[in-house]
Amino acid sequence: MKAITIVAVSALVTSCVLSRHGAISDPPPLQTVAHVDLNRYLGLWYEIGRYPNSFQKGCLGSTALYTARPNGEIDVLNSCRDEQDGSLREAKGRAWVVDKACNARLKVSFFWPFRGDYWIIDLGQEYEYAVVGTPNRKYLWILSRTPEMHPAILAKILLKVEKQGFVRDNLLLP
Repeated sequence: MKAITIVAVSALVTSCVLSRHGAISDPPPLQTVAHVDLNRYLGLWYEIGRYPNSFQKGCLGSTALYTARPNGEIDVLNSCRDEQDGSLREAKGRAWVVDKACNARLKVSFFWPFRGDYWIIDLGQEYEYAVVGTPNRKYLWILSRTPEMHPAILAKILLKVEKQGFVRDNLLLP
């Protein structure tokens, strides 16, 4: 028991010391958009770019379809083509708003009891694109209403996500 306590305290002290000396830096809190009209957000989105993740490994041409449920939640249908055999892969889930003041902070679950953050951190004025991330900066998606995005728009989005503490080089882009 003493060994576990010593290791835990040592790790905590090391973390605090490194943090004060700049070796570990926390990005500022993730900022969401001011407001999302969920009815306008619903529909089909094409993935333009993403951070690599285990659940999308080998996925090409990913899309997300969001539809309203009668209880106010959102049905989620993520689809892609398997890079090996071209077969369709789908994942069905649900999402719900956790901050009703802005509708930009949601949770998403593909199987109970697991759920994750889904924060809308950038959104086109006409809902033509969206950027979704997580506060820990582990996940990031750039979405568009069309399969391709104009390079100038993508360049502006990339600058914005860098300012939010995401690493541009980690993005998988076409």
